[in-house]
Amino acid sequence: MEPKRIKSALISVFYKDGLEDIVRALDAKGVTIYSTGGTYKFIKDLGVDAVTVESLTGYPSILGGRVKTLHPKVFGGILSRRNMFSDGEQLNEYEIPEIDLVIVDLYPFEQTVASGASEQDIIEKIDIGGISLIRAAAKNFADVVIVPSVDHYAEFLKLYTEQEGCLTLEQRHRFAAYAFAVSSHYDSAIFNHFNETENVEAFRQSSNKCTTLRYGENPHQKGCFYGDLEACFDKLNGKEISYNNLGDIDAACNLIDDFDQTAVAILKHNNACGMACRNTLLDAWKDALAGDPVSAFGGIIITNRKVTKEVAEEMHKIFFEVCIAPDYDDDALTILRGKKNRIILRRKEFKMSDVVFRNVLNGILVQDKDSVVPKAEELTESVTSTKVTPQMAADMAFATILVKHTKSNAIVLAKNGQLLASGTGQTSRVDALRQAIAKAQSFGFDLNGAVMASDAFFPFPDCVEIAHNAGITGVVHPGGSIHDQDSIDYCEKNKMAMVITGKRHFKH
Repeated sequence: MEPKRIKSALISVFYKDGLEDIVRALDAKGVTIYSTGGTYKFIKDLGVDAVTVESLTGYPSILGGRVKTLHPKVFGGILSRRNMFSDGEQLNEYEIPEIDLVIVDLYPFEQTVASGASEQDIIEKIDIGGISLIRAAAKNFADVVIVPSVDHYAEFLKLYTEQEGCLTLEQRHRFAAYAFAVSSHYDSAIFNHFNETENVEAFRQSSNKCTTLRYGENPHQKGCFYGDLEACFDKLNGKEISYNNLGDIDAACNLIDDFDQTAVAILKHNNACGMACRNTLLDAWKDALAGDPVSAFGGIIITNRKVTKEVAEEMHKIFFEVCIAPDYDDDALTILRGKKNRIILRRKEFKMSDVVFRNVLNGILVQDKDSVVPKAEELTESVTSTKVTPQMAADMAFATILVKHTKSNAIVLAKNGQLLASGTGQTSRVDALRQAIAKAQSFGFDLNGAVMASDAFFPFPDCVEIAHNAGITGVVHPGGSIHDQDSIDYCEKNKMAMVITGKRHFKH
């Protein structure tokens, strides 16, 4: 099919950025331009002739601008099928001009919501005419070109200029696909805003930003990220962020955000292999690394404090993939940039998602994020006669946060604000504990006086017995087993403190 020449255009946009070059290109080809309100004024101020939609329809803009383009003389000209004689007859009968190009940029609904505007202002930014124009022009892509947002101005202008005012059917089809992406995203954003208070049982998530990754979890798998990484981080150094990097980065951010104290965490495969809270960042780094210097190789480092030169010098001594921090000294950056592939990220203020998604079978699982963050003052009541000391309560809170972020079945051993070891992703809680004890002992940690946190209850007293024999004196877990009393009795007999939180923290 031959490319179709554009003879007429309807332009109605919110943002005018980048529009001037298109208007001048259309004018140079003698295209008749129809427009509305502020867009019409913008075009006229460029010295380009345009026809108001009001003069086309015979009706003024009404209801404070809510109704401008919703008229048969507009939509008839867009939706008419050029190859159907009867459509052409009706256009002639009602004096409706054909419209070959529609350029729309919708009211900024999402930006208005994000700005904290009033509900009335938000409602007024629900575009009606624009979204209708987009859908109509996209439906009739066989004859009409739709440019549905400012993001598509440049591509359209390039094609229009290179092809002397014509676009092919394949190109019009692609712009129609863009259009339905824009309209579906827009409607999803509106629905999700309304559903914040309504809880309609429907799932809508949408992203207009896609980053193609080198590959997925493995080289033979394709991968991409839908989201806006630039809103989350400034990338200051390093190679392209990978699929696996992103999983670890997400896990690291979720973990560190649960801590107010100066903290450093080192993660591998979404689990912390080292973590410590200290008065200084340098001490936090050293003690986090001591937790498992072997697993730290190739890991992800995250902190909630500015990285200084002295800390960077210590970090630089090992190989790691990614470093994440709220900021860096200039000297620290110079040191960390010593490895050209090392990814260095500076966090921005952004909101992490409050919900968690997971695809299963032919659908999606959705749940609230596990946002429970235990505090030391909440963990002072032992169910045994052995009292919880202030340090033990602080360690229980520290360990419980860590176990919340560790793959189930999970056990975390901690002492004095330091992760000694964890047992992760085991099918048996006993195996998870034995793994943690063996790991802690292999790095020379003294478990006497340490605490043990479990992500779920103990069905039998075997875990507390193993922990006691290793020197552990404090236990924190959610409870809920019909055999809870057996574990309590063992701790009572052996002078172990036990705190039951009532909050399970499975992570699969």
